[in-house]
Amino acid sequence: MMNVEIIGHVRTCYGEKFGVPRQPGLVDEAWGELVFEPGFRNVDAVRGLEGFSHVWLVFVFHQAIRNGRDDWKPTVRPPRLGGNEKVGVFASRSPFRPNPIGLSCVRLHDVDLDHENGPVLKLGGVDLVDGTPILDIKPYIPYSDSLPEADGGFAQGPPINLEVKWLPAVDDGLPDETRILIENTLSCDPRPAYQRGKSDREYGCLIDGWNTRWQIKDDQIVIISCVVVGE
Repeated sequence: MMNVEIIGHVRTCYGEKFGVPRQPGLVDEAWGELVFEPGFRNVDAVRGLEGFSHVWLVFVFHQAIRNGRDDWKPTVRPPRLGGNEKVGVFASRSPFRPNPIGLSCVRLHDVDLDHENGPVLKLGGVDLVDGTPILDIKPYIPYSDSLPEADGGFAQGPPINLEVKWLPAVDDGLPDETRILIENTLSCDPRPAYQRGKSDREYGCLIDGWNTRWQIKDDQIVIISCVVVGE
């Protein structure tokens, strides 16, 4: 048995699992910061990383871990197939796996050596909930990692985005960058596949510290309230 250590955790704009984009890079504005555990806060460990624009993060689906690991299922229902068709768990990126390990390719904006907990990696396009444990980091190498001719199976292209509208005055006082982040996140339609087609339900997401409530009206996301947490 090999022991695996958590090398750090990411702070992200997504305060809860619901609403997190289902793949990295779908929301460019989705920010994150990777803060290393004290034993791994060594500037030598990230030397040369600033030369790469993207990194792979190997992480733990910590909010998907069940009490027992003997209850994993060999098939799952991907949202891209409407939540009705089953595929093998190893043909999916479902968080419910025999080992709850994920892989994300995210943008590396900066390696902050001056941070009080430095070095800290400033990230973009993340698809991780706040507090996600990180097991490893690897640089993205375009000549070997980019395969334009690859076949994407049942996920050949990005999902279709929905239009997002705000009720009058709901976004008053909201910083522009946060408004854009919220719009682009919700346009990915975070709803579970089995709830699509229902238009009377109210949903809520915690994005960038704002509790955002929304509904589906005529195939559009309509944001009905947006309140900063703590107010």
